[in-house]
Amino acid sequence: MSFIIDPAFHMWFAIILTVVAFYFFSSDKLPLEVTAVSLLTALLLLGSIFPLDDGYGNNLLNAKHLLMGFANPSLIAVLALLVIGQAMVQTAALTPITKSFLRLKNKMAYVGLISIFIFVLVVSAFMNNTPLVIIAIPVLQALAMRLDIPDSRLMIPLSYIAILGGMMTLVGSSTNMLVSTALLDLGYEGFSFFEFTIPGAILAGVGAIYVFFILPRILPNRSSMSKDLEDTDKTFIAELDIKTESKLIGQACPDGHFGKLPEITVRLVQRQGHLILPPFEDYQVEERDIMIVAATRQDLMDLLSTHPGFLLSEKAEADTDIEEANGINSYEDADLDESTDKKKAAQETEEEGTHVLAEIMVPPTSRIVDQSIKQIDFEKSFGCMVLGIQRKARIIRRRINQMRLEAGDVLLITGDHSSIEKLREDTEDVIVMSGSRRDIPDGKKAPYAALIFLATIISAATGMLSITVASVTGAVAMMIFGCLNVRQMMRAFDSKIYFLVGSALALGVTLQETGGAVFIADILLSLPIIHDPFYAAILLFILIAIATNLLTNNACAILFTPIALNLATEIGADPMVFAITVVFATNCSFASPIGYQTNLLVMGPGHYRFKDFIKAGVPLILILWVAYCFIAKYYFHL
Repeated sequence: MSFIIDPAFHMWFAIILTVVAFYFFSSDKLPLEVTAVSLLTALLLLGSIFPLDDGYGNNLLNAKHLLMGFANPSLIAVLALLVIGQAMVQTAALTPITKSFLRLKNKMAYVGLISIFIFVLVVSAFMNNTPLVIIAIPVLQALAMRLDIPDSRLMIPLSYIAILGGMMTLVGSSTNMLVSTALLDLGYEGFSFFEFTIPGAILAGVGAIYVFFILPRILPNRSSMSKDLEDTDKTFIAELDIKTESKLIGQACPDGHFGKLPEITVRLVQRQGHLILPPFEDYQVEERDIMIVAATRQDLMDLLSTHPGFLLSEKAEADTDIEEANGINSYEDADLDESTDKKKAAQETEEEGTHVLAEIMVPPTSRIVDQSIKQIDFEKSFGCMVLGIQRKARIIRRRINQMRLEAGDVLLITGDHSSIEKLREDTEDVIVMSGSRRDIPDGKKAPYAALIFLATIISAATGMLSITVASVTGAVAMMIFGCLNVRQMMRAFDSKIYFLVGSALALGVTLQETGGAVFIADILLSLPIIHDPFYAAILLFILIAIATNLLTNNACAILFTPIALNLATEIGADPMVFAITVVFATNCSFASPIGYQTNLLVMGPGHYRFKDFIKAGVPLILILWVAYCFIAKYYFHL
């Protein structure tokens, strides 16, 4: 049953609900999804029980209208871009670029870091900044790793720099175009391309100083916990099988390192039953060599994604040992691709999905303690292949299948998802370490992923396709070409972003339809000092800057442009100055993740919470407001 009541009730309900929602969003007293869904439910109940009539018998707060935010093009674009990003990770398509940054020396790495930010700041003035941020995120993550800087210290600054750059030209932001279009609709001249470049550059410069020198100190360090869960510096002992097609054949090994495997240290080489120990003087890699190496988890993952045949399986090792004992050429049948068991495992893997890398620990009570991996027949018993072993404070120079396991040993294994999950649930002999499971990138699909990614970016940046159409097309293409599977695609979706944006847009609709936004604007614009052009402009700026973080920047541009022009006409001020004020203020989308697309894009990589944007964005808004006060006084001469 529905009740028709005074429309003022809807307005006050929306205003109070906005305050309550932002309190819970910023306090983290409830999970973000719970707050978002609760907010949406309250709005749906309001519209259902107390409909808001438009005078023609239509309910302005019906469920269809409130739920339209979940089909918002910007939200769909962000989710599709997350899928594209996941595909780039699954195929390791950006590994060559990121590794080039990892090889930079510290000073050059810092120069590279600053150069990326300056590049984004300048270029975002002339093109859609969303593709720029997408390109910059993995590069900044590589530099963050190289410089040991938490990702959480760089991701919000990246988004803010892109937004600041968009203040400088007409095409820097869609908001700028909307204000210019509103000017034309109201009978004024639209903006020229560089109409507000000088004051926009001043604001961007002031904001950049804050972003570079103050913001990193404010942002939280969210990397320590992940580093504790996953120590990427742990060294494992593994084996490399040098096959006929190997690119390592003929290479020398100065200082125990190969040019193609710079991060891997050779401990031992077995050649036709003979052992070669370091130093490897005059040693060149030959076909059928077996190399015992020390490498980190990430190095072994990279090796699996690019040269999967290099790593020797237990089955191949067992066959090799038997055939060597019988005097048979062991390597003709040792090739993994020729092994029947390997073919069967590959078929099972294709059915289950991609291979997974995980770490398991041998507990003191395990039945496999004091047994070698060869005796356990690990691949047959557990459905997983042992890639390497890590043992504290011990230099190991022997084949891993001959090592007797000890309590506390950590094994690096690979298998399909079902095998890893079964290992975690069905056996007490090993412990699957929390947070250690990772999909092994499929390097063969990297060229497809890179081409799809570039096509998406170019089509969106040039305006050939809208960002929504380009991103959805790119995400579907990634699926079609096998760059990621359905499970990986679903994992790329961020439920926090989806529910947060959908519920926030529903709240914005309610504020607009009930007149709550206009009511708040009228209160501030009715102050006595509003008749002075200077005070009118700076009050208008801070009002819109607050509203753009509650609604959306595009909604604020449409809502406040006519208000600003009418106000300028009433007090005898220049309407173009007030229109530019709307442009600058609507671009202050810093204090909320829903304020702008780039904020949503960096929310996941930076592991941010809602309150992080408030803590980082509010000071920037106030700094830009103060800067605008000087611009209004001395540049616009108000």
